[in-house]
Amino acid sequence: MTFKDHFSAKSSDYATYRPTYPRALVDYLAGLCGHADLALDVGCGTGQLSVLLAERFGRVIATDASAEQIGKAQAHEHVEYRVAPAEQSGLAAGSVDLITAAQAAHWFDLDAFYEEARRVGKPGAVLSLITYGVIQADPEINPVIQHFYKNIVGAYWPPERRHVEEGYRSFAFPFEEWDAPPLAIEVQWQATDLMGYVDTWSAVRGLEKAQGREPLGQFRRELLAQWGEPQRRRVIRFPLSLRVGRM
Repeated sequence: MTFKDHFSAKSSDYATYRPTYPRALVDYLAGLCGHADLALDVGCGTGQLSVLLAERFGRVIATDASAEQIGKAQAHEHVEYRVAPAEQSGLAAGSVDLITAAQAAHWFDLDAFYEEARRVGKPGAVLSLITYGVIQADPEINPVIQHFYKNIVGAYWPPERRHVEEGYRSFAFPFEEWDAPPLAIEVQWQATDLMGYVDTWSAVRGLEKAQGREPLGQFRRELLAQWGEPQRRRVIRFPLSLRVGRM
């Protein structure tokens, strides 16, 4: 399977502006595991989830197919970053207690990834696919965000984006599955933080190639007109969708 690289060009921004997952997510997943010796975070990007997993697991191996993303990943003494495709981790068979793929599984060859997960997982290991979809904000700025997402960059989203919007519910998941509790990422961002996050979208890269940076500039002007004082912090919410099961 060809690696579709939508993010290496913005690796620094990805590391700066992509939101961090809630500790409640890591606590929930760790609580499902019989042991907490080794976690494998696949498609780790710049390590947003990897470093949190290291708070509950003795070791974390974090892999991504993008060397640029790995190069900008957050350092942690218990996290080992490796450049590797999701379908070929390079780990020993039967060695892993938890396998996670956060905001990444829609880029995988799922059948091959599942086979790799079965190979490296210990008996009874836990697998979790994690995604967050369209952000939610307060009524003053939410219409501006939704208009840009749907009407301005909508045509430029890769086809895999629909899986994110569906919360991965259309994915085959051939494991004993549990219903996860409601979880969400919540951040308090200034306008520049939100703009930086939006500029990491894969669809913005397509829009940029087709129309340049002006549509993003227009979005920025419309957002600031509704935001108020740019230094004001507003609550931005990312509801999480999980597929969680035991192998």
